[in-house]
Amino acid sequence: MQTVQTEHFQTMQSPALVPETSVSRTERWRAFYELTKPGITKMVVLSASAGYYLAVPMGAAEYFSSPQNIFHAVLAVIGTTLVSGGSCALNHFMEREYDADMNRTKRRPLPSGKLVPAEALIFGTFLSVIGLLMLAFVNIPTLLLAVATLVSYIAVYTPMKRVTSLSTLVGAIPGALPALGGWVAVRGTADAPGLVLFLVLFFWQIPHFLALSWMYREDYAEGGFPMLSVTDPTGVLVARQTLIYIAALVPISLMLTALQETGLIYFAGVLVVSGIFLYHGIRFLKSASKLHARKVLLSSYAFLLGVIVLVFADKL
Repeated sequence: MQTVQTEHFQTMQSPALVPETSVSRTERWRAFYELTKPGITKMVVLSASAGYYLAVPMGAAEYFSSPQNIFHAVLAVIGTTLVSGGSCALNHFMEREYDADMNRTKRRPLPSGKLVPAEALIFGTFLSVIGLLMLAFVNIPTLLLAVATLVSYIAVYTPMKRVTSLSTLVGAIPGALPALGGWVAVRGTADAPGLVLFLVLFFWQIPHFLALSWMYREDYAEGGFPMLSVTDPTGVLVARQTLIYIAALVPISLMLTALQETGLIYFAGVLVVSGIFLYHGIRFLKSASKLHARKVLLSSYAFLLGVIVLVFADKL
């Protein structure tokens, strides 16, 4: 702890605390937005919203005809958004030195000098605290899940990335908890459908990240991250695990229909997007190229967006 405190004190005293004078006010505002990792935060918000919507015990029109229910939903979504954005900003703060070593991340707000570490730390802490306070007014179980998300992402996953490739599995937990949080915001308990949503997001993240890490394996190696894509130079294990998790994702996704939370529209649609995802996973296994990894990555986005849209469409 003393070492961390000393390092932080030295950082606070360094000229790096002063942003580049050439950075305009507009660029600084954009940099703060980038700290929230908009792509990740959008995924989190969409999955949490799908969980909330699925948990509504009646027709959407009837439920949202109540101003109280609308306020509750808005509070849950905004709170989740702030906690996600805050945790991402804190991740930027913790990984700023490593980001500077990788081509993919060296243009991020901190290594590029658009913002300084203290700003990211204060910004991330502020967003996280405000988000947690908002979720406290939703219900306590949702608040506890948000705390678990924040702690597991910042205190467990982020430092673990420097140690072992198993961090990918651990990192999928905070990425999946918001979907369960959306369900719990309405029902107050982690029922089976909410847990299925958690599993869908958990299993989805593994092939998604494996494909991404294979595309940028040189960067991860340069940054000193022992990802599977770094320790497996042939890509055989990466592609094999990618396909295994995609295959497992199909029956898990269909369990929502088995539990009678979704109907035939969802069931048929998931079969289609799963088939596309599986197809590209198989091609990646046959040839572990960056091109095929990119197609797995893109089809993973299509799968997740498809599942979320189908959840909403099936319950209209």
